[in-house]
This record gives sequence, C-alpha cells and structure tokens, in this order.
Amino acid sequence: MFDIIGKRKWILIITAIYLLVAIVAIGIFRLKPGIEFSSGSILTLNFEQKVTQADLQTALDGAGYENTIIQQTAGGDYIIRTREMSGADKTGLEKTLSDKFGKLREVEFNSISPMIAAETTQNTAIAVAIALVAMLIYMTWAFRRMPSPVLFGTSAVLVLAHDVIFTLGFFAIAGHFLNWDVSLMFITGILALVGYGINNVIVVFDRIRENLTRGVSKDFAAVSNMSMIETLGRCLNSVITTQITVLAVLLFVGASIRDFAVVLLVGLVAGTFSSTFIAPALLVVWEKNKEMKSAP
Repeated sequence: MFDIIGKRKWILIITAIYLLVAIVAIGIFRLKPGIEFSSGSILTLNFEQKVTQADLQTALDGAGYENTIIQQTAGGDYIIRTREMSGADKTGLEKTLSDKFGKLREVEFNSISPMIAAETTQNTAIAVAIALVAMLIYMTWAFRRMPSPVLFGTSAVLVLAHDVIFTLGFFAIAGHFLNWDVSLMFITGILALVGYGINNVIVVFDRIRENLTRGVSKDFAAVSNMSMIETLGRCLNSVITTQITVLAVLLFVGASIRDFAVVLLVGLVAGTFSSTFIAPALLVVWEKNKEMKSAP
C-alpha cells in the first residue's frame, strides 16, 4: 500500500506554497468586482452589421465613456459595463451608437447604485462566513464520538477555506490578465463549492471513523492512509462526472453562467486534492502533536 500520509509534510509544504501565491495574487491584483459589487451599469447590445470591439471602444470614448469595459459573447452580442447610467443616458448612448454603426437591439440593461452594491458585498461576506461556521458546527457534531471531534470540524473548515482561497487567487489572476470580473454567479459558485467540498471531506473522514471503530490498526496515521486510498477512487469518479457536466453547461450556456461554471471547474480540482490529501494530513499532524504532548 502506498504511504501517502507519510509524505504529509511535502503535501502541506506544497499546499502552503500555492496558497501563498494565491494570497499574493489577491493582494496585488485584487478581485475585479462586477456591477453587483461596485455599482454601475451593464448594457448588452446586438448590432445588425459587423462591429469590431476596437471600433466600439473608440465610439464609447468619443461619447464620454472612457473607462468602459467591453466583452463580446459567443452569440456576437456586446456587453458594455460603464458608470451608472440613467434611462436618458442609456437612450442617448444607444442613439449615438446607432448613428455610427447602424441599427442595433438592446438585449439587456441593468444598473446598480453604490448603496445596493455595498449592501450586496456585505451580505456576501456574511453568507460565506455563516456557511463556514455552520460547517464547523455540523462536522464537530457529526464526529462527536471521535476522541477529538473539534479537530475533525476544524480540519474540514480549513480545507474549505483552502478551496475558496485557491479559487479567489485564480480569479484575481484572471481579472488582471483576462479582465474577468466577479458577479453574483461567482458567489453562487463559491457557496456551491463549499457545499460540494464538505461532501468529499465527510466521505474521507467517515471512512477513517469506520476503520478506527473496526480497530484495523492502533496507528492513526496508518488508518488515515488506508482510508485515504480506499476513498480516492470514489472521490475522483465523483468529481470527474461533475466536471463533465459543468463543462457542458459552460460550453452550451455561455457567458451568463461563466463565473459559476469556472468556480466549480477550478474549485473542484482544488477541493478534491484538499479533501483527499490535505484533510487527513492535518488530522494526522494534530494527532501526532497530541501524542507528543501527552507522552511522559
């Protein structure tokens, strides 16, 4: 049997390195907030004749919208994100663009005020914090018959935080180099990732509990290693089938659900690694420390 848990120091060192990279990326690049978190307006337009992104940017600059972000969808629509616009501002901008490029059609228009954006940001932070605290309480209760149930709960929350930080780091880098912003679909994806990630953690921890109850070994590290290997196939099969479904949604639904799908595609890779390898490694490290402290 492979002694994966015996390499726990390397697992934790590698984890610390890429988490440090993610944290630095978040600190330097920062997440690029979408309209829901920073206020402004998003106008989606469809032009009958061919319009290049460069020409559209030039026209918007000439109309006084210099700091506009433009994205083209797979269907050929242009998503224009700019400062908060009133109905009259939108009508005037559409007239300016139609005079220059010909007939156009408004696909969608949304506008968020600074007050609503601030409230959305605050509610999002509260929602993520509540989810993590709830997971800690649930995991501690679920493994209450184990010698140190709080350690099971703490390990679970740490690996969930790992998944979130890794995903935030990815989006910080994507925001800087690809001009991606984060929307409410991003937050939905983060919450879905937390819910999915705890499932894999429970599978691994539950197998550890079963093997401890059966008394397969008195060595906690050996039990954890055996449990990790026994559940590895199930976790991989589960995440691969989920990734195939999410990828299909991303390819066929498109930009409207991009943030949600990418969060799951990236986060589930990190989550599979963390739940299968990092979570048992943390348990073993803490258990070894307990044994050292209790030794005479």
